[in-house]
Amino acid sequence: MRSILVISDEMKKVEDLLRSVDILSVKRCARQKDVSINADPANTCQYDIAFLDLDTEDWQKRILDLRTRMPVVAFAHADIKKAVEAMKLGASEFLEKPLNAGILEEVIRQHKKRILNNESGFDDTVGTSVLMQEVFGLIKKAAVSESNVLITGESGTGKELLARAIHKWSPRKGKSFVTINCSAIPDTLLESELFGFEKGAFTGANYTKKGLLEIADGGTVFFDEIGDVSPLFQIKILRVLQEGEIMRIGGTHEMKVDARVIAATNRDLSAACKKGAFREDLFYRLNVINIDLPPLRARMEDVPFLIEHFIKKHAMKRKDIMIRGVNDEAMGLLMNYSFPGNVRELENIIERAMSFAGSHWILSSDLPSYLLKTSVRKKTSNPRLREALAVYEKELIWSALQDSRGNISKAASLLGIHRQQLQKKLKDLRMQ
Repeated sequence: MRSILVISDEMKKVEDLLRSVDILSVKRCARQKDVSINADPANTCQYDIAFLDLDTEDWQKRILDLRTRMPVVAFAHADIKKAVEAMKLGASEFLEKPLNAGILEEVIRQHKKRILNNESGFDDTVGTSVLMQEVFGLIKKAAVSESNVLITGESGTGKELLARAIHKWSPRKGKSFVTINCSAIPDTLLESELFGFEKGAFTGANYTKKGLLEIADGGTVFFDEIGDVSPLFQIKILRVLQEGEIMRIGGTHEMKVDARVIAATNRDLSAACKKGAFREDLFYRLNVINIDLPPLRARMEDVPFLIEHFIKKHAMKRKDIMIRGVNDEAMGLLMNYSFPGNVRELENIIERAMSFAGSHWILSSDLPSYLLKTSVRKKTSNPRLREALAVYEKELIWSALQDSRGNISKAASLLGIHRQQLQKKLKDLRMQ
């Protein structure tokens, strides 16, 4: 664990206790007026866990600010009402004052393993499956290259996220990342949007405008849904790729443009070339490095990690309660659905469910009704998935029990579920 954020009026006492259990780094925030989380949210990313004193002012707002970035351990003098409110808002647990070194050491130990093992994706693209690990490997290779990249995959698989990751990890990361929605630009506006125009170039041109390609100079331009462009669009883009030059409408000289090109499509461009719907020369210019994003149904083992990611992403939309996860029944419904809309559909389902949830856990009743109908059919046709999940769950529980030395409460905490839930699972699995 790298660093701990402590917000308390009794900073010295807490700091001494933390140092007594050999904590590597403690960041001090003695009083609310001495720190402003909202002023620079990026600073909170350097912390692994926060200890928040509920006897300080505006502690409710503090939990809302911190809960999606790190575990928040709340502590205060014995106050049941305050403890319940803190947990409801998103605190991971509540400790009573006075604190002691033994309690702090145990809390940190529980969270330490969870934090260090939190590798479940690459940037904002989540996945631990073999298929996604291959994709992440290609992203890293593409990032250090200057070659054009073509990202293929069904709608909703997250192609733009991959394009942004390539840019972020490339030498061009300090420059612009410009997204061009190809299907949204009509041919009548094509040149003015891509190349810009000079003042006085045509009626209404009362100023000089830079085109999107000029704005992307030195950085990365992302052509989204390149398979939907018109023949005219294809000709214009091909020339830019060949010559590396553009000219504004009404301009008198060519301008060099150095922009790395990443394109994405949900169409089979190779087949489109054979039909004459897409230029072969443009296709080969774009398809130097190809990254194919698999559909979500081909990597269902990533679904639980994606759900966790989306719950954290949309947590701030519920100010009254902290949604902690999905219960077993709801997870079963989600794991038995084929997701024709891919990751985008899953995110929409989770965001909707979080809006309807009446407790810390998303229930099957919070999910769209069509999932239940689909799940019934899939359970009869694909029993292997259910069996594989049961084996995986048993292994996770066994590992948690080993780490906690048989302590059910500690094992439940490591797994992120309630003690009663773990006891029921142990009974069902006949492990108790």
